[in-house]
Amino acid sequence: MAFGFTIENEQILEGNMRIVYGTWDSDSVTGGEIVTGLGRVDICVLGHTGSATEAAVAVCNETFPLASGSVTIVATSGDKGTFIAIGQ
Repeated sequence: MAFGFTIENEQILEGNMRIVYGTWDSDSVTGGEIVTGLGRVDICVLGHTGSATEAAVAVCNETFPLASGSVTIVATSGDKGTFIAIGQ
């Protein structure tokens, strides 16, 4: 299939900072790109949903701060999770 993500909500923080959060799904692939809509991502945190144990944890394959709004993640095929991205 493909990698997918859904932005659940976006909130304005102090000044020009924003937080964007949602879910991701790596159905039959080992990662993909979350397009946050931010101009710059200062931090992105991934969570795992599903089974109580996880052999390999999904990670952001980036160095932060990231000068774009797209975050590449690497995950085990079939994993699902959540994300929180903070930036401008």
